[in-house]
Amino acid sequence: MATTGAPVEYTTAAAAEEKAKLQKHFSRFDIYFFLICTIVGVDTLGQVASNGAEGLTWLLVLAVLFFIPYALLTAELGAAFTEEGGPYVWTRLAWGRFTACINAVFYWFSNPVWIGGALVLLTLEAVNTYFFDISTGGFTWYVVGLIYIWFSVWSAILSFGIGKWIPTLGAWCRMLLLGGFTIAAVIYAISNGLSLPAAGDFSPTYGLFIVLVPLLFFNYVGFELPNAAGDEMEDPQHDVPVTVIRAMFTAILMYGLPILAIVCVLPKSQITGVGGFMDSVKAVFTVFGGHSEVASDGSLNVTLTGFGKVLGDLAAFGFVLALVSSACTWLMGSDRAQAVAAYDGCGPRWLGTFSSRFGTPINVNFTSGVLSTIVFIFASQLSGDSAKIFAAMIGVVLLFTTMSYILIFPTVIKLRKTHGDAHRPFKIPFGMNGVWFCGVICTLWAVFASIVGLFPGLGNGQFLNDQDLSDAYGLSRAGYTSIAFGSIAVTFLVGVLFYWAGAKTRAEVVPGTLPPEITGEATLAPAGD
Repeated sequence: MATTGAPVEYTTAAAAEEKAKLQKHFSRFDIYFFLICTIVGVDTLGQVASNGAEGLTWLLVLAVLFFIPYALLTAELGAAFTEEGGPYVWTRLAWGRFTACINAVFYWFSNPVWIGGALVLLTLEAVNTYFFDISTGGFTWYVVGLIYIWFSVWSAILSFGIGKWIPTLGAWCRMLLLGGFTIAAVIYAISNGLSLPAAGDFSPTYGLFIVLVPLLFFNYVGFELPNAAGDEMEDPQHDVPVTVIRAMFTAILMYGLPILAIVCVLPKSQITGVGGFMDSVKAVFTVFGGHSEVASDGSLNVTLTGFGKVLGDLAAFGFVLALVSSACTWLMGSDRAQAVAAYDGCGPRWLGTFSSRFGTPINVNFTSGVLSTIVFIFASQLSGDSAKIFAAMIGVVLLFTTMSYILIFPTVIKLRKTHGDAHRPFKIPFGMNGVWFCGVICTLWAVFASIVGLFPGLGNGQFLNDQDLSDAYGLSRAGYTSIAFGSIAVTFLVGVLFYWAGAKTRAEVVPGTLPPEITGEATLAPAGD
C-alpha cells in the first residue's frame, strides 16, 4: 500500500487482538539469565570433552569465528526489530510471509522433538543413575518422563511474571554446577596431580572438525530466543544488546573452563561421551570423600562417600534442573515465534491464540507437549532396528533448528538495505563490512553444520563407508538419506499447509500502530506478501 505523508501499517486483525493480551514482565535481569539458560547446555559438555584437548580447541575456534559474530548480529537485530515473534518477524521482513512461514515451522518443530526424544531420556538416565532405579519402559519410567515433559509445558504456559523464574533458577544451577565443578577440579589437581595433555593434543584436525561442528553449533545457538517475547520486554532496544554481549562472554567461560578442567584432570580414555560431564563430576568429587579405580577396559569406576556423596547428589540434582530449564526456555521462545506466525496469517488461527490470563501462547504450548509425549512414547517402546531407525529420524529433525538459521542469519544484511532508516541503538562495528562479515560467516556455519548432519561422513573420507550408519542406525546410506529428505519434505509440506490455513487470517487486516522497525519505509503490504 503506497502511502503519502505518515505511513500506515496494516496488520492482521488477529495480531491486534492477541497483542492486547501480552504482558510486560521481561527485564534486563530476566533476559540475561534466560540467555544463559538457553545457550549453556550441560547435556553435551561430556561429548565435547570426550574428544580431549582438541575438543577445547575447536570450542574456542567456533567461539571466535561463529559465537561472537552471531552475538553481534543478534544484538543489532534484537534491538532494532523488537516486535513479538523475534526470528519469525526478522525473516518475514526480509524474505516475505511465505518463506518466513516455512522457516518458522522448522524452527519450532525441532524443539518438542528434542525434548521428547533427547532431553527427557537424558533426564531419566540421570535420575536412574543418581536417585532411584527406573526400569526402562516401566510404569515409573513413563511417570517421570511425562512429569518432565508436562512440567516444561506448564512452565511455558505460566505468565512470564512467574514462568521466567524457572530459566533464572536454571541459569543459577548452571553457574553453581559448572563453577563448583571447576573449583573442585582445581582442588583435585592439587591433591592428585594433573593429567595434562601434550601440546600436540591441542592441534586441530580436520577429521574432528567435521565431527564436532554440528555439536558445537547446536551448543552455541539461542541468542535470538528472548526476542520471541519482544513485546513482553520492558526496554528491548537498550536491554537486548547489553544482555547478549554479557551472555556471550559468560557462556564462553562456562563452556571453556569446565572442559579445560576435564581434559587437564582426567585422561581422555576415562571421559565418556554420553555421561562424560557427570562422570567427571563424580571423579573430582572423590577429593571430598570417595575413591576411584580404573577398570580393565580403561574406564573409571567411582564411588562417592561422606561429603563427596552429598556434593555428588547435589550436582546430579542441579544437572536435572538444568535439563528441565533447557526445555522450558526453548518452549517459551520457539512456541511464541510459531504463535506469532499463526496470528500473522502463517498458520491455523487457533495456534496463534494467547491466554488472556497468562499472556502466553497456550495452544502452541499444549501442542508442543502432545508432540513431545508422542515422541517420548515411541522412543521408549521401540527396540532393535526400529529404535535405531527412529533415532535416525530424531537426529534429522534436531537439525531443523540448524537449518532454520540459514534464513535467519542473512536477514541482518537484507534489513540493513531494506530497512536502513530503522532506529538501531546497537550496530555491528565496521559498517556494512562488519554486517556482511557477521551475516555471511554465520550463514556459512549454519549451511556447513546442516550439510554435515544430513550427510554423515561427507568431507572426512567416510561418505562412501556405510558401516558407521549401519552400526548406529541399522541403515544403508540410501536409507538414511531417504529418511533425512523425507522428514524435510514432510515438514516443508506442513509449512505449506500452515500458510494455506492462514489465508483467512491474512485477509482480515486493520490499521495498526507503526512499530519503530518500519519507520521510514515508504511501501507497506496489507496482505499476504
